[in-house]
Amino acid sequence: MRFKTLGAVAPATGLVLRRRQMLKWGLGALAGAGFGLQSASATDGAKSTSALGEWASAWDPQLDPSLYLVSEKLDGVRAIWDGTALRFRSGRPMPAPDWFLAGLPAQALDGELWLERKSFDRISGTVRKAQPVDAEWRALRYMVFDAPASDAPFEARAQGLQSSVQRANLPWLVALEQTRLVSPTGLQTRLQQVAAQGGEGLVLHRLDALWQPGRSDAVRKLKLQPDEEARVVAHVAGKGKFEGQMGALMLEMPSGQRFALGTGFSAADRAKPPPIGAQVTYRYRDRTPQGLPKFASYLRVREAE
Repeated sequence: MRFKTLGAVAPATGLVLRRRQMLKWGLGALAGAGFGLQSASATDGAKSTSALGEWASAWDPQLDPSLYLVSEKLDGVRAIWDGTALRFRSGRPMPAPDWFLAGLPAQALDGELWLERKSFDRISGTVRKAQPVDAEWRALRYMVFDAPASDAPFEARAQGLQSSVQRANLPWLVALEQTRLVSPTGLQTRLQQVAAQGGEGLVLHRLDALWQPGRSDAVRKLKLQPDEEARVVAHVAGKGKFEGQMGALMLEMPSGQRFALGTGFSAADRAKPPPIGAQVTYRYRDRTPQGLPKFASYLRVREAE
């Protein structure tokens, strides 16, 4: 893991984030730390009351990138290790092979199961099989980027994570590289490099931020074209060449605002659109003054977890 020494970083106002971390691992500790699990019944497949992990907000160009560690945003499947079980971000156990879990550190880890760029569908298909296929799992790597139950700020968590991964010495366990970038120009250069190689974008973790569950302003994502998720609330009938098919999806954003998404669909998508209630991902270029996405285009359904 590379770190550039740029001098002391002054703590930001409001970035001493709320939480009391547990020093014990396992499901109970993670629930106590604020992961939002209903109870140990999550091991039986029950849905959690809120998503696991810390979730990135959009990058604000007014922020100073030198106050962050930067990593590539991987287009994989989010996976949280609670010290005893690997879980989807909903809290549902992930059916991973025993050999994949054996030897993982006895501490909470947050990361993504990854294969290579532009391989999300293949990864998703592998990890969602009720009976894991060893040959498919042996192609995956667990790219970890955080240690949720640590009381340390992110810079120290990242350094400790590197040491934990080295001690585990598992070929499929990798600490995601974190880099310091000193300027907005350097950040944009790095984004262009990742995009040119087929990457999705960048994630920036505030150096001095403590871990907190849920959406966080201390973790930011930056892409050439941002994307978001919304819930399908209706199917809009097609007209003209799309008559008799789905013409658009009526989507509801987390804010409660609604908009019609009508581009980016294949013929198969229009013939069999995502069901009402499904969460879908869409890309967009900008937002209106009212906060609605401009030039939005359908990307995919977010599979239930």
